[in-house]
This record gives sequence, structure tokens and C-alpha cells, in this order.
Amino acid sequence: MARVEQERGRVRGWPVAFRGSEAVAAGLVRWSTLRGPRFRRLHPDVYALVCDEPDELLRERAASALVGEQGVLCGFSAANVQGADCAPRGAPQEVSACGARIRSRPGLVVRREALLPEEITLARGMRVTTAVRTGYDLVRRAPDPVEAVVALDALANVGTFAPERVFDVADRHPGARGTSALADAVRRADARSGSPMETRMRLLLIGAGLPAPELQFPVQDPVAGTVVWLDLAYPDLRIGIEYEGPDHLRPERVRRDIRRGTDLVDRDWRIYRFVGHDVLRTPDRTVAMIRRGIEQRRSGPLAGTCGRE
Repeated sequence: MARVEQERGRVRGWPVAFRGSEAVAAGLVRWSTLRGPRFRRLHPDVYALVCDEPDELLRERAASALVGEQGVLCGFSAANVQGADCAPRGAPQEVSACGARIRSRPGLVVRREALLPEEITLARGMRVTTAVRTGYDLVRRAPDPVEAVVALDALANVGTFAPERVFDVADRHPGARGTSALADAVRRADARSGSPMETRMRLLLIGAGLPAPELQFPVQDPVAGTVVWLDLAYPDLRIGIEYEGPDHLRPERVRRDIRRGTDLVDRDWRIYRFVGHDVLRTPDRTVAMIRRGIEQRRSGPLAGTCGRE
């Protein structure tokens, strides 16, 4: 029994996502069992216990098992593992594998870029590029300037680093492609952004010529001794803007949102609540609503009292 436990420790990822050849050599499983209904083959020689459908984290673990010590997760895969939810839906797994003999295939992108030791770390037991290096890579490869800022905001937030630190990575890799996008992304980035959709909302408003909103603005209730944090806000006008993601549909979140929204309105705050469709599909309508709210607050009866608690 002790020997079996020891062998399990030597097989990276067992039994979640692992190299089949390593597990067989260690005596943990037979090839006939791996080919049966209990396991699923995710990459050549990489297997996982059968589940309803592999989620993103399991796919990242499978990609990590594929490259082993000869590579690391990078790009959106590294971002996912580190908790930066900025990958587009259906994005392939990404690995940097200069020393591994593997090739890109459907669902997997293999990159061959130089990585320095200080640009590699461990996250959830997997070798990944650091948050700063990941942000640097995603900005360079972003399809447009908005998504470059979305990625940098997300990585800077979870990695708790100043966005301009990506310039340090650029200095270590002179001549790398895509670095011309760094300056604009850094200028517009803000590590306080709580989610990619909050970043898109902020950039939408600024791009339409509206003032830059405050991020994660705290509204204190000195009587109750509580604080409400608004995603975006124009404090002087008492305008709050909230992005409502899928987690806000849970019953306990709905109750909390109703209660805190009512409390804010009772204190003369005007609260706008948007979903992804409002930002991505009807941006003009969304901007027009906020613009009207700003104009009304600037000219209305609260104009002389806004901002005072």
C-alpha cells in the first residue's frame, strides 16, 4: 500500500489529468483500463477520469500534463489558472514548449517563445507564466485595443501588479513582436477593474466622450456601519453603474442586490444595472442612458448637493 501511494505521488496529475505511460509504468493502471469507459483521452498519452464534460480547468491540467517539465501554460491558459477570467469562449489551451516535441492541434496552441526563469511560476500545481508575463503576452496578441486592456486589467488585478510592469518584460525581450501595443494598453489599464465586462463598460463610456468613472467606489453608511462597493461611479453626481454577471442570478445575490440597490436609491443615488448584452450589443443605447443621467444630475435639483453624505 505504501508503495502504491509513493508511485501515485510520482505520477504528475494522477488521477485527474496525467500521462498514461507514466501511470502504467508506475503500476497504477493498465492500458486496457485507460482505453475503457472510466477514462477519457484528452491529448496523446494524456488521460483523465471520465466526467460529464471536461471543464476549462481540467483542460488546462491536461495541457500541463502533456508538456510536463519541458513546457509551461501560457496565454489564456495561464490566465485561467491564475483566476483572470479574460479568455474568449472556446479559446484553445496554450502552452509554451520550446523543448517538448509536440505540435499545435485542434484545441491546443503550442508557442515557441523564450521564457526566463523569473517569468515562470506555479499555480494550482501547474507550471505557468507569471501574471506579468501573461499580461505582456496577451496584450501583444490581442485582436483589438479593447481586448488588450481587458486582458491587462484582469492580469494586473489578480497578480496585484502595476500595469506598467509589462514594460520590464519587454525590456528583457528586445525585438519581440507586438510590443507596440503595450503603451496604449498600459495608458488605459486600471488594475482595480473587477471583471472584463467592467473594463469594457469603462472603455465604452470613455470612448463615447463621457468622463472617466471611478472604479470600485465605496459608498459608506455611517449609521448602519456598512459599505457598498460600486463597480463604476460618478461620486459627485451620485451615479452608480453595476455590471450584473451570471452570478447575480443566484437567489442570495438577487436578494442582496435588491436590498443594497434600494438603500442606495433611498440615499439619492441613481443606480444603473447592465448585463453583457447592453455593453456588447446595444452600446449606443447604454451610453445614451448614462449621458442623460449625467446631464440630468448636473442640471437638476441635486446639482448643488451631490456628493454630500
